[in-house]
Amino acid sequence: MDFLADFTDWLSANLNYAELILPSLLKGTLMTIKVFLVTLIFSIPLGLPLALGSESRWWPIRWFCRFYVFIFRGTPLMLQLFFVYFILPIYTGLMIDAVTSAMITFVLNYAAYLSEIYRGGIKSIDRGQYEAAACLGLSRTQTICGIVLPQMVRVVLPAVGNEMITLVKDTSLVYALGVTELLKASRAAVNRDGNLMAYLLAAIIYLILTFALTKLQSYLEKRFSRHEQRSE
Repeated sequence: MDFLADFTDWLSANLNYAELILPSLLKGTLMTIKVFLVTLIFSIPLGLPLALGSESRWWPIRWFCRFYVFIFRGTPLMLQLFFVYFILPIYTGLMIDAVTSAMITFVLNYAAYLSEIYRGGIKSIDRGQYEAAACLGLSRTQTICGIVLPQMVRVVLPAVGNEMITLVKDTSLVYALGVTELLKASRAAVNRDGNLMAYLLAAIIYLILTFALTKLQSYLEKRFSRHEQRSE
């Protein structure tokens, strides 16, 4: 009975503490979601011209896009954050706040990764479809937009979904610029109170976010799969 009473007291104390720190964690979660959504909205479309440019017949465009991808895939995201926030203003005089710097860096970084996913999806389309489109008199632009890209979306959707789940966790890196997101908020609570409950709550929130993205990914995959079956 003493054990049960002690456990009840411990649980009650931790639940009260969780209720106390939850508002600050939710505030940090809002910043995490904000960085995630901005990156999602801009990096997904930006990756497409990079993917198409990497396969362009014009070598300046092709090598520019490939060099861009090489730089952003070949250097750590943390280093890129430091470069945009600390180093870039020194040489350009352009002062950018921490949140905006983080968003710009994330968009540029994830656009590079997504462009390679898109490029793989485009290259997976059978070359015979290009030849058939040419026989029908379709231009290259019409072939890409009307035939290749719709099929590419279905092919790359699982990989893009995985990147978005990774993005949720990568947003924790913005703490290095002093931005108070979920992980920094939980760390501040632990350092202040010496209670690890904040880390547990942060983990639960991250799991909720990734679970929601996983369900959305499954829904989109099923929807595109049904669309593909109907078209057949």
